Amino acid sequence: MTVDRLPFTRVAPPRRRVVDRVLARPSTAAVLGLAVVVVVFGLRVPELLAPEGLAGVLDAAALLGIGGVMVGLLLVGGHFDVSIGTVTVGSAALTGVLAGPMEWGIWPALTVSLGASLAVGLANGWLVVRTGLPSFLVTLATALVVQGTTVSALPLVAGAPRITGLDEAPGWSSASALFGSTVEVGGGVFPVALLWWLAVTALAGWLLWRTRFGNDVLAMGGSRRAARELGVPVRRTTLVLYLITAAAGWLVGTLALVPVASVAGTPSLTTAIDFVVVAVIGGCLLTGGYGSMAGAAAGALLFAVARRGVELSGWDARWSQVLLGVLLLVALLVGGVVRGRLRAAPRS
Repeated sequence: MTVDRLPFTRVAPPRRRVVDRVLARPSTAAVLGLAVVVVVFGLRVPELLAPEGLAGVLDAAALLGIGGVMVGLLLVGGHFDVSIGTVTVGSAALTGVLAGPMEWGIWPALTVSLGASLAVGLANGWLVVRTGLPSFLVTLATALVVQGTTVSALPLVAGAPRITGLDEAPGWSSASALFGSTVEVGGGVFPVALLWWLAVTALAGWLLWRTRFGNDVLAMGGSRRAARELGVPVRRTTLVLYLITAAAGWLVGTLALVPVASVAGTPSLTTAIDFVVVAVIGGCLLTGGYGSMAGAAAGALLFAVARRGVELSGWDARWSQVLLGVLLLVALLVGGVVRGRLRAAPRS
C-alpha cells in the first residue's frame, strides 16, 4: 500500500519583513543619514575625521544632543516646547548678571538661574494642563516673553550686551571643573559636555523604557484621554516633563557659558527649532507615543557632522539647511511608517 505525499516545500519568509522591521525602528533615518554624511564629508574633507575635527563636531553635538534628547522626551509625551532655546540663553544671561555686575558667587548665581528656568518650565506645564491650549502656542508665548526680557534687561543691568570676566567670580574653579573642563587626545580638545550628553541620553532612555514614569509618558503621548481613563496622572506627568526640559535648557546654557566665561543676551527661536529637528530626525514622532533617546542623540551628531562638513568644504552654510531639511522629510516619512505599524499592532 502506498500513500501519496505532497512534496515538502519551504516557504520563504516575505522579503519585505526585514525591510519593514528596519523601517519601523524610529532611529533608522538618523543612523542611515549619519552614515551617509560621515562617508561623504569624510572623503571630501578628511580633516573632519581627524582628532581635532572630531573634537569640534562632538563639542557642537553635545549641546544639541542634550537639548534634543529632552525635547524628544517631551515629544514622546505629545507636547512641544519652543521656549527651551530662549531659556538656554536667558538662564545663562541671568547667571552672568548675578556673577558679574552683581558680584555673586558662581554657585548661588547658577542656583538662582536654575530656579528661574524651572519657573518657566512650571509656567509652561501649568498653562498647558489648565487651559488645554496647544503646547506649541503656549511655549511660543513664553519664549517671546523670555526673549524680550533678556534682550531688554541685560544691557540695562550690565551696561553692555555682553558680560565678560566671569572667571573672577567666587567659586569659579569648581564650576569650571564641572562644566568647562577639557581633555586633549591626539591633538583634539574634547569638552566635559560630552560626558553630560552621554549621561543625559542614558538617563532619558532609562526613564522612558524602564520606569513607570516612562510608561505614563508613552501612554499619554499615544492617547491622552485613554491614558487619563486608565489612571495615568496626565497633569503631573506633563508638569514633570516641562520641568525636565527647562532644566535641560539651563544645563545647555551653563555648558555654553562656563568654558568662555562670558555671555551675550541674544536668545533666538532658531535654537529650539534645531532641538526639535534633532529629535524628529532621531525618530521621535510628532504625534507622540513613541521615540528613541539614542536616536535623538544620533540626530544631534548627524546635525553637527553635516554643519561642520559644509563649513570645512567651503560651501555656503545654507546648504547644510537644505541637507537637514531633506533628512527631516525622510524622518517624517519613516515616522509615518512607524505610526502605521503602531496603529496596526499597538504596544502593550
